[in-house]
Amino acid sequence: MASLLSRQPDEKVMKIAYYMPFKPLDHANPSGDLVTGTELYSYLAGRGHDIALASRLRCRWIYYHPLTLLRLLREKNSILRDTALAPPDLWLTYHSYYKAPDLLGAMCSKRLGIPYVIFQGIYSTKRRKHLKTLPGFLLNRKVLQTADHVFTNKKRDLTNLKRLLPDDRLSYTAPGIHPRLFEFSPDWRERLRQKWAISGETIVMTAAMMRSGVKTRGIEAVIDACSDLVQRGLSLRLIIAGDGSGRQHLERKAVALLPNRVVFTGKIARDALYRYYSAADIFAFPGIEESLGLVYLEAQSCGLPVVACGDWGGGEAVVHGRTGLLSPAAEPSRFTGHIQCLIDGPEKRQALATAAGEHIRRNHDLDVNYRLLEENLVAVSRQVRRNK
Repeated sequence: MASLLSRQPDEKVMKIAYYMPFKPLDHANPSGDLVTGTELYSYLAGRGHDIALASRLRCRWIYYHPLTLLRLLREKNSILRDTALAPPDLWLTYHSYYKAPDLLGAMCSKRLGIPYVIFQGIYSTKRRKHLKTLPGFLLNRKVLQTADHVFTNKKRDLTNLKRLLPDDRLSYTAPGIHPRLFEFSPDWRERLRQKWAISGETIVMTAAMMRSGVKTRGIEAVIDACSDLVQRGLSLRLIIAGDGSGRQHLERKAVALLPNRVVFTGKIARDALYRYYSAADIFAFPGIEESLGLVYLEAQSCGLPVVACGDWGGGEAVVHGRTGLLSPAAEPSRFTGHIQCLIDGPEKRQALATAAGEHIRRNHDLDVNYRLLEENLVAVSRQVRRNK
């Protein structure tokens, strides 16, 4: 994405009101969205901008919770009262979609007369087809139309947003991580393989929060695929990182299908995940309905080829045939076949691994991508203010 404005050394620091309607900063339940929202906040703060949380109000399914709607009105009045004399230069919301439309940002920015920007706005027309999600769809559509600019880090979302908003109010920012935090460690590769008593076997790794639903189903798919491959005579071990309510079910399945071949690591702190990626040879996770999947970026950064489904987040983060292998979700046998291809072909595996690390450092460095985002935020703020 070409920047709209080159940053000047004497550029004014922006005063930013920041809001996360789905999960506030420091929410107890971790997720990729929470990580991205937190990193965006930290980046802008680290660049010297005066960024402050506008509210910690969580608006998940707010249109079905009258008491939360009342809290929303109180929050709006409180924010307007506290900022009346010195309003922010910009209101920046992370993530507005049908489950948590950003009503607060839309209302406050209009009353304050300041630019309103959304990072990761999502427009999904299929949500209007069901009564449960129709109110959220309609409210979120109105919110997106209110925004002066919408940024997205997913190409699929950009395509959908173009059905609602003109191109000059949309920008794509490639998702990113800090590659320096996810580098291959030969020392940890050796230490963990010794701990697990693994020698000569190919290690397949997967990682996810084991909550019920698509995350657990995704891990189940990896267990099923590895079981099929063992039955075909392949030598492998499966490492599963993560924890949650679905863990006992997954452990029972692993014992039944892959006895003595699965290691459950439990929850691993994000800053320690590089050790486990380093110990593996392949990262496999279908990513069912995964909007992006930071694990794909992290694994590639550590030099792991990725096997995933291309229908969802895997298609955003993995380059098929160059940094990993993607398959349609409707063809699970191809997902299994891709894992086998990389087990049987160490040279192919190494070529993908090398390209994966280079791909992340070239295209998904958070500091580089967010610098462009920052420049565009400044440009949008100035342009909107000139037009008002």
